[in-house]
Amino acid sequence: MKNIFESVFVKKFRESLISVLPVAIIVVILNLTPLVNLTATELTVFLVSSVFLIFGIGMFNLGAEIAMTPMGEHIGSGLTKSKSIKLLLSVCFLMGLLITVAEPDLSVLADQVSGSINGTLLIVTVGVGVGLFLVLSVLKILFRKPLSSMLIFFYMLLFAFAALLITNGNVDFLALAFDSGGVTTGPITVPFIMALGVGIAGTMGGKDVGENSFGLIAMCSIGPILAVMLLGVTANKPISYPTPDYNVANGLGFALLETVLHTVGEVLLALGLIVAFFFILQIFFLKLPKKRLIRITLGIIYTFIGLVLFLTSVTVGFMPIGYKLGTELASNAAPAVIVIFGFILGMVVVLAEPAVQVLNKQVEEITDGTVSRRAMMIALSIGVGISIGLSMLRIILDFNILYYVIPGYFISLGLSFFVPGLYTAIAFDSGGVASGPLTSGFILPLSIGVCYALQGEASIMSLAFGIVAMVAMTPLITIQILGFRAVVTNMMRKRIAIKRILNADDEQIINFM
Repeated sequence: MKNIFESVFVKKFRESLISVLPVAIIVVILNLTPLVNLTATELTVFLVSSVFLIFGIGMFNLGAEIAMTPMGEHIGSGLTKSKSIKLLLSVCFLMGLLITVAEPDLSVLADQVSGSINGTLLIVTVGVGVGLFLVLSVLKILFRKPLSSMLIFFYMLLFAFAALLITNGNVDFLALAFDSGGVTTGPITVPFIMALGVGIAGTMGGKDVGENSFGLIAMCSIGPILAVMLLGVTANKPISYPTPDYNVANGLGFALLETVLHTVGEVLLALGLIVAFFFILQIFFLKLPKKRLIRITLGIIYTFIGLVLFLTSVTVGFMPIGYKLGTELASNAAPAVIVIFGFILGMVVVLAEPAVQVLNKQVEEITDGTVSRRAMMIALSIGVGISIGLSMLRIILDFNILYYVIPGYFISLGLSFFVPGLYTAIAFDSGGVASGPLTSGFILPLSIGVCYALQGEASIMSLAFGIVAMVAMTPLITIQILGFRAVVTNMMRKRIAIKRILNADDEQIINFM
């Protein structure tokens, strides 16, 4: 048993090393050029944070595999077997609300905006949005409704709210709303909610179990966007963003201890809510054997340690370095270089998002290898790279995010008519998963730095924000293109097979004659 654990941990550590190493190498190489000049302290803190990030991702992925995913599946299947739809929907709403309220990424976002939105009000509003749309997602599974139809309806509603915001002059709420949809699907919620869908769909059975398992993350990303847009429609003054002090020294000494303790508290709260739900349901419904409970408890500990290491490393080392990279590149590099750098950085940063590994593994298992981890990772990397590059271009040229979002989502929804439903569901889930804590903790400060240097502090809310939304949008296109390619390849193989059969028949006729 010990040898098995050691081999699994080494495998997870190797995966996280491969994920984080490209980001660290790019930062080090940039520091050797005239474009970026990090101090010895900044570079040391970043590299040490990278090491802890590697261990954090490894521990998190191990914990997610042996605890978070099984917990979600057991809760989903257990509640479905109870035959009480009211109980299932009530528990799902409460879990969606409470887990989102405790999501560390959302707290960071709420702390960063001020003006007409109270931070607590923003968090609760987003939590209600996630809870309601988690209920809708479960209803979709229970009644086997196609995901694409629901997505089209709610995105049309979303664009109608966007038009109202523009009419009311609250354009700054657009970027914040779309970013809210990205940050709520963080590392704590993603493995659990995805597994919940698998548990419910597996218990329901049917030939479309694989397709029906996905889509919960996609729906839960829409709820917060609509909820924040509704806040924006009723707001009577614009929101503002005071640029934080991203000095790396703020995370050292006693400040480091404060950061660790704060992170421990956030992770304890978020994980504690899930664990509490699980053990309450274990007492009344699940009745899992003691051996399995011990394994899940061990996995929860790994998840906790991994998330504390991960989030602390992002806060102490990656946020300040991301901001400095942004300001120095914007000051010293040509616009084309900034866009290219954004593309390259986006391609490698998504590798280090902890929930991405969980998604790719689950996709490969549910599709029986039809959609491989490698294909998923390539599609995600290209999509996120394009999103960061386009976001840098938007900051440079200063235009509204809707010029990206409206065509992007129309293309995404249009592709859903031409690819299998499974790929559409995976694609829309991937968007929420890709926009995780490293995006909000490294890429967003990078974007803020570029915007501050090029357009000034007043433009940060409208231009720098929205980058998380872009990261959540572009994988919808690239993964569906992957699905379209699979459909075309399948058709070509069938044609070749039919041609061979016909040729074989012709040869038999000639031989007979």
